[in-house]
Amino acid sequence: MEPIILSAKDGFSLAAHRFAPQGRAKAVIVLPAAMGVKQEFYFPFARFLAQQGFAVLTFDYRGAGASVPARFRHSLRGFKADLFDWAEDYNAAVCAARKWQRDVPLLVIGHSLGGQLPGLLPDNHLIDGIITVAAGSGYWRENTPQLKRFVWIMWYFAVPVYTRLFGYFPGKKLKKVGDLPKGVIFQWARWCKSPHYVVDGKGAPIRAGFKNIRVPLLSISFTDDEMMSRRSIDSLHDFYSNAPVERWHIAPQTIQAKRIGHFGFFRREFQPTLWKQALEWLEQHARHANISRSRWHGSAIRSQ
Repeated sequence: MEPIILSAKDGFSLAAHRFAPQGRAKAVIVLPAAMGVKQEFYFPFARFLAQQGFAVLTFDYRGAGASVPARFRHSLRGFKADLFDWAEDYNAAVCAARKWQRDVPLLVIGHSLGGQLPGLLPDNHLIDGIITVAAGSGYWRENTPQLKRFVWIMWYFAVPVYTRLFGYFPGKKLKKVGDLPKGVIFQWARWCKSPHYVVDGKGAPIRAGFKNIRVPLLSISFTDDEMMSRRSIDSLHDFYSNAPVERWHIAPQTIQAKRIGHFGFFRREFQPTLWKQALEWLEQHARHANISRSRWHGSAIRSQ
């Protein structure tokens, strides 16, 4: 594991880590985080993938985890960032992964928010395949019944009141999501109140970038996810209208587990089951992308 610093388009420094395999990588994988989750949460899974021959890059969005500047460590008041900035951070990670491992396929495994943002990446054409984990639309009326009972309080009361009071969303104090920059939480609230979810400042749906993605996409979701309903999961993946989407909606009992939930996939206990199943998909599509890349390269040489 190698700690590195990435530079976003605007020059902002992002904390990141690279996990290198022994020998030539089968593919390079970018592992973007869910909302309010630090990259350290994904380290066990990243190490596992590296042991299986994949190069892996993790990172923290600006204003989160280790990508919080020193003067904002105790309070995010005054820190400027929104979800479009986070998409640029994500894009910087994709570009850095491509520069690091130039001659192998580039795959993304996006947890929750990490599976929602690829359509906003300017350079998503660099991606050869995507796995989304527990990713769905955040539109509140499509949340699970248990979440929908109180989530409207979050968007219509807690977010506006506490964010204006503190200058950022004090998620740690409220035991909700985690501390988030003002621009991020206000934009996320706007998205979650819209049936279109990913929208611009005027509330119009943003879809063009999602339609540009035409690579294989696997959605891994769980019947006991406490946040994402099957409807919300399907709504999000319908954004990827030109991608061949494969959907695994997994019940815990099918892998002899009592619970998986929204965050469980990344726990080490699922290495023999969920991780192994995802690995098989990754290896298959890494091989296919390698073949396609070689054929394209060969055709390009012959045409010169």
